[in-house]
Amino acid sequence: MSKLPPSLQEWKSLYEAAIEFKKIECWDWMLDSDIFGVKNPETGEIGYCCVMGRLGEHFALAVYLGTEGLKGYFKMQSGEIPGGIELLMLQKCLMASFEDRAFLQKSDLEVVKKLDLKFRGRNEWPLFRSYLPGYHPWYLTGEEARFLTFALQQAAEVALRFKEDPEMLIPPERGYFFVRVAEKEGERWMWKDAWLEPSPIEIEEEEIVAEPVDEIRLERIKGRARRQQRILEIDFFYSSQGVREEKERPYYPYVLLLADHYSGLILCAHIAKPLKSEYQREFVKKILDFLEENEIIPEKILVEKDELYKLFEPVTSRLGIKLKKTRRLKAIEDAKDSLYEHFARR
Repeated sequence: MSKLPPSLQEWKSLYEAAIEFKKIECWDWMLDSDIFGVKNPETGEIGYCCVMGRLGEHFALAVYLGTEGLKGYFKMQSGEIPGGIELLMLQKCLMASFEDRAFLQKSDLEVVKKLDLKFRGRNEWPLFRSYLPGYHPWYLTGEEARFLTFALQQAAEVALRFKEDPEMLIPPERGYFFVRVAEKEGERWMWKDAWLEPSPIEIEEEEIVAEPVDEIRLERIKGRARRQQRILEIDFFYSSQGVREEKERPYYPYVLLLADHYSGLILCAHIAKPLKSEYQREFVKKILDFLEENEIIPEKILVEKDELYKLFEPVTSRLGIKLKKTRRLKAIEDAKDSLYEHFARR
């Protein structure tokens, strides 16, 4: 995807689409569960649209990108994720929201000025952002702006039709979604209705990309370490503090914790970029470093995530450590809560 920012004409089209969308105030009759899709004419990816504002608090159109975005949306709707930073990290979407002026940044206001637009009052100022898991909400690229323009235009049309026919989004069979699809006719895009299934999910949540197990190192650990009747917990989660390197988009690093199950003592901690090609390799290395430096082999290691089970099973099986999945890691939960509280006070 190109990282080039929108041109002034692309900004103009986007603001016009947002202004027209807001005029109809479709949150008065639509719920955030009335999901429908708009297929990106440029990439073929479906954006699943969610109208927000029925409660009179946050007025927006969120466009969840692809099957990964849709999956994150359903997790949020189900209440599976309680909130906070982890809720933010679920979202893969583009959003057009209507805010107070104070929510806009300098670059947003500069675009408004260049376009000679006037907004006044609460929830009147359009704000456009891109959300990606692991990253801070960020400014749109030109490609994102073009798709969000299409999405706002089609969302306005679908909303007005839905007002007259509230059953129009009920699928003919389970698993299908109402989607607006464009076909090029001359220089214009012509839109039509379709019922489509989400594409197979491309997110590789449980793919393991760590390096092959270092057999020589494992033999060295087995030869030197003492076996202990000890149970350890391992988990990782997003930090609530963002990091920015040079001019790149700020990201939220993963925090890896290793804790004693009974005492709650944190034995090892590590921070890594939320890139699968990096953090998995670093996690295995840090745990092996701990075992080797302290010359211990615990009886059991508890994990909550499938990803960690698959990541560490080749190591624990060779070291004779019982690896068990559990629904709750009490020691790490307490440490995580304390860490979040600490950053919240700063």
